[in-house]
This record gives sequence, structure tokens and C-alpha cells, in this order.
Amino acid sequence: MSSKPSTLVLVRHGQSQWNLENKFTGWVDVPLTEKGEAEAARAGRQIAKLHLTFDRAYTSVLKRANETLAVILRELKQEKLPIERDQALNERHYGELQGLNKDEMRKKYGADQVHLWRRSFDVAPPGGESLKNTAERTLPYFEAKIMPDLKAGKNVLVAAHGNSLRSIVMQLDGLSGEEVAALELATGVPLVYTFDAGGRVLSKKTLTT
Repeated sequence: MSSKPSTLVLVRHGQSQWNLENKFTGWVDVPLTEKGEAEAARAGRQIAKLHLTFDRAYTSVLKRANETLAVILRELKQEKLPIERDQALNERHYGELQGLNKDEMRKKYGADQVHLWRRSFDVAPPGGESLKNTAERTLPYFEAKIMPDLKAGKNVLVAAHGNSLRSIVMQLDGLSGEEVAALELATGVPLVYTFDAGGRVLSKKTLTT
């Protein structure tokens, strides 16, 4: 355990091709758009203003998160940073909805049902994961891998997905299932947490232009 504070930066990947096409993506491995690459670069420039040297980065196994991380590290001139990739940080699995257009699904199932699948804590889409299911794989990984780094005084960068990051923010901010339902994380907008040596959150801020 270190006596110095540590910093955790969370970044949702930039816009992906299926974000652009308004499709449910989940675990389908789609790339960033040009706008997504620009969002990642802007995130990198914002993070650079913190003048942090990172000790480790974590990301999912999906290319949109990996591409986002690579762009950020290039902006930070920290390309040689150790990186761990794990599907525990993947986006939630949208099951039978993956690859389907969100507006078409609203017409088929109703806007309320689609909203429930997308934003509720414990209602899963057909054949897929709820946010609760996502948290059940993301949070044990966070506690086993990332939190020990933070308690050791290390600075950590995580590039992942809307729902894996919502799971982490839910725990760090102490949100209820109802509160996290209203939480929306924008693409390419860094969240910055500082921690004490016991792993308690000292501060949180959002880096916006």
C-alpha cells in the first residue's frame, strides 16, 4: 500500500461504426469511425493536460476500445505503457438485439421495452446481459486487477465501453440500481478519479472541452 494518491482515468471508446448506424453492438467487433478516432484524440489531449505518467492501462478485447486506447496513448506519448486486455471489460452482450437497428426495435417491441433493456439495472434483452450481469463480471475484475494498482499509488488508464464503465462508476459513486439507470457516459469523454492509499475516492471530475 502506498501513501501517495493515485489517479484512475476512465474513457468510453469513441464513436464506432454501429454507434453511427444506430445499431446494438454488444460483443460484435466493429471499428471506430473517423469521428470516433477524433474523439479519442481529443480525449488524449484533455488527459495530457493532467500531466500524468500512467503505470498501466486496461481495456477490453474489442477493437473499438483498443483503437481508442492506442490513439490516447499516442497523444500522451506513452505508447510503451503496459496494457492488459480482458473480456471482463467488454460491452454488455445484447443477445438477439446485436446488429439490429434501435429505432426498428422500438417499432417492433415499443419504446418503453427497448428503454428498459438499454437502461434498467436487471432486465436483460433476449439472450443477452443486463447491466447487473455485466457488473458481475466487470466488478470482480476491477477489484482483483485495477484496485490493487490504485492502492499501490499507481496511475491507471481504462478504455472500455458504456456499460462496463457504468458498472465501475456505479460502484465508485455508490449509485443504486435506479440511479445508474439514468447514467449516460458520452463517447470519448474522460472521467478522472483520485484515490487515497486505502482505495477511497478523494475526488472526481469530467474532462470536457
